[in-house]
Amino acid sequence: MTVSLRQMRYAVAVARTGHFGRAAEQCAISQPALSQQVQALEAICGTPIFDRLARGVTMTPFGRAFVDLAQVALDAAETLEGFAQTHRGVPAGPLRFGLIPTVAPYLLPDMFPALQDALPDIGFAISESRTDALLKGLADGALDLALIATEPRPGGPKLTLEPLFSDDFVLATHADYVLSTPTNETMTEPVPLATLDVSRMLLLDEGHCFRDQALAACGLSAETTPKTFAATSLSTIVEFVANGQGITLLPEIALRKETAGDRIQIHRLASPGAGRMLSLCWREATPYAALFHQIARIIREARVQPA
Repeated sequence: MTVSLRQMRYAVAVARTGHFGRAAEQCAISQPALSQQVQALEAICGTPIFDRLARGVTMTPFGRAFVDLAQVALDAAETLEGFAQTHRGVPAGPLRFGLIPTVAPYLLPDMFPALQDALPDIGFAISESRTDALLKGLADGALDLALIATEPRPGGPKLTLEPLFSDDFVLATHADYVLSTPTNETMTEPVPLATLDVSRMLLLDEGHCFRDQALAACGLSAETTPKTFAATSLSTIVEFVANGQGITLLPEIALRKETAGDRIQIHRLASPGAGRMLSLCWREATPYAALFHQIARIIREARVQPA
């Protein structure tokens, strides 16, 4: 018997999730059907790929080597399929497009309609996740395209990174908040980052690249960061700031949504300020590089202008 691509996809999904049930959900089939295919695959191999445990599965030594080779074969099959489809000029299925959470709610309302208008023959499957998960999705083929705000770490798959536009940071405070230095001196604007009372700084939870960028902008390290509060979204932080419970940095792309009403003040930062570069990222070997460059152009033209 011959190992099928479907069986390899199921094995890779189990290895990625560490669980037959979660793998079945990702593959959109029933758990018994997936388990049956994996068992058939192990029968072909003549040895177990997974050790079944009470709370999940782990790979056997053979399994680790098999899954690595299976991923190479799946990547090659995807590249070949894409190459075969290029005569149509569009992918056969929807493009799987991931965005980081500190961009998605602010850019999607303008970006997605622009993409649909400019590319009516292209379908998009949009998802939101943190940078590490997006890069992992690109690496294992779960995503075609990602919008990120940091340089990918070296050592992963070969990726193309196309800058979209810079996104400057601003300081957000309560509407009636009087800016002062830690020594209670009145602060003038634009605000020098070095004079901020960082003990009042509210930050996103660990794992968000925007948190790391805010820490770097304020000259803080993870070890010296106040531990009293860590939010999962910028909207949550804005609510705390509006209630006078701290200050924060916001990206300009978020201002139109997060500054509605008069609940918070926005203060510009003195030069050199702080910010990030938003970029599109995709696998270097994709047959759709020309399309992805076109998508980057559409996003630049549809970008949210600062409030």
